[in-house]
Amino acid sequence: MPACCNWEDVFHYETDKVVRIQSVNYGTIKWVLHMIVFSYVSFALLSDRRYQQKEPVISSVHTKVKGIAEVKKEIPESGIKKMVSWVFDTADYTFPLQGNSFFVMTNFLKTEGQVQGLCPEYPTSRTICSSDRSCKKGWMHPQSKGIQTGRCVTYNTSLKTCEVSAWCPIEAAEEAPRPALLNSAENFTVLIKNNIDFPVHNYTTRNILPGLNTSCTFHKTQNPQCPIFRLGDIFQETSDNFSEVAIQGGIMGIEISWDCNLDRWFHRCHPKYSFRRLDDKTTSESLYPGYNFRYAKYYRENNVEKRTLIKVFGIRFDILVFGMGGRFNIIQLIVYIGSTLSYFGLATFFIDNLINTFSSKCCRSHVYPCCKYCEPCAVNEYYYKKKCESIMEPSPTLKYVSFVDESHIRMVNQQLLGKSLQNVKGEEIPRPSMDFTNLSRLPLSVHYTTSTAEQSEEMELLSEEVIPRSGDTPDWCQCGNCCQSQLPESQRCLEELCCRKEPGPCISTSELFKRLVLARDVLNFLLLYQEPLLALDAKSTISQLRHCAYRCYTTWRFGSQDLADFAIVPSCCRWKIRKVFPKSGGQYSGFKNPS
Repeated sequence: MPACCNWEDVFHYETDKVVRIQSVNYGTIKWVLHMIVFSYVSFALLSDRRYQQKEPVISSVHTKVKGIAEVKKEIPESGIKKMVSWVFDTADYTFPLQGNSFFVMTNFLKTEGQVQGLCPEYPTSRTICSSDRSCKKGWMHPQSKGIQTGRCVTYNTSLKTCEVSAWCPIEAAEEAPRPALLNSAENFTVLIKNNIDFPVHNYTTRNILPGLNTSCTFHKTQNPQCPIFRLGDIFQETSDNFSEVAIQGGIMGIEISWDCNLDRWFHRCHPKYSFRRLDDKTTSESLYPGYNFRYAKYYRENNVEKRTLIKVFGIRFDILVFGMGGRFNIIQLIVYIGSTLSYFGLATFFIDNLINTFSSKCCRSHVYPCCKYCEPCAVNEYYYKKKCESIMEPSPTLKYVSFVDESHIRMVNQQLLGKSLQNVKGEEIPRPSMDFTNLSRLPLSVHYTTSTAEQSEEMELLSEEVIPRSGDTPDWCQCGNCCQSQLPESQRCLEELCCRKEPGPCISTSELFKRLVLARDVLNFLLLYQEPLLALDAKSTISQLRHCAYRCYTTWRFGSQDLADFAIVPSCCRWKIRKVFPKSGGQYSGFKNPS
């Protein structure tokens, strides 16, 4: 966007110029890509409901676990093993947890009758001792059961361990019973109450539907909306065995997903339940497998405070609630449509890359080496020339040269160190197309009405034989009319340029050169056309006519005004102009870069 210099510059409109290519192939590619983009945009609009304003769910969860389990265990009593049976109800095997979680006990280890006192610690690699020197008074390890007294005492007939002050007897490091003592917990059921709210949409609901059959049990296909879950069925959904997990415990996630469409014409807001095992299934490779914790039941016996330590193994259920609620919003629809309009530009980007790729020189030399102009390179090169214009940043080393015997223009952008422009290869660029419509505005006096036989012969001068070279003609001259430059040696290379690349007749001897470049009446008209009040006095007019002739030649041979600013006039044409419009003293400044 151009800078605004005044208030009038503010009130203008700019638009891009479009090149329309009439091509069945590219047209087909464009419409195919547009249909793909349109299909994707439409599918995403409807399936993801991009026209809605969406809001994350806010929820609360409450659970109730029900079930009865019987535990039978042999315990020694007076040297005889006796079978004892316990009945566990909800108060025994469930533990309240903070957050959306609940815990169900499936296995346990008991250490009964513990009292505060002194006793040997359970034998491990760090507690086994042989004398009091192995024990340190007051030392305690994070994994120790008490504080060492500094004594080494007998643990059994074969081992001694450090004595500690702790709850005695010390808990033994036993493995969890196999099978799990509460293996029947897989038949327990849990009722999950989930209330949700979308405050922005002012909508509240819950997962318990009106008229719920309290005897139902969740089934993925037959009863997917029932909020009562059998624990064993939850593990079956994750392809896990409840009996194996119940031995050492685990963590199970219950996911409740709310995908609510709150539009009146298609209202839908029901939960979707899924399950996921959250702990490490490979218990053999886990450092601390399963899920367990310890708690104690305290009591007094004969005025002595005692406790029963219980190591509990079980399953923690984490209830994860997530979801979105959406309702139609015109702003969201407009934003989505606006953001997807750029996707249709992919067709333009793709087709432009095809044109640029197949119009490059490497395409012609590698992909199609057998022919110089073959499909699709030649066609794409034509499209590329119509679509793109190559320009370079103006610099002191940027020059344009044009030879009569070449159809293109050469662009030179390098430091010319003693190398004449005649021998510089440069980059070939196409000659801009000429617009002759403005010639009709010239007065009749500058038009030649008829052409005689003599004039016809003069117009065909460029097709005649080569003019013999004179003895003082430079080596780089190809037409025989060039002269040595008057510039210093370091700048002389800028004027070492002929009108031809190969030997042939000079353009400065043609009738067209005389009419377009040297005709005084044409030059006077152009000067007055540019500045109507110009005073054409004899002294200053020669210099103005000479520079106007330079400009006429560069505009004629290079077509574009941008190229003409950096164009070099051949030596033969330059000296021809200087001969017709000479400078007093005969000293000329030569080529100057435009400011």
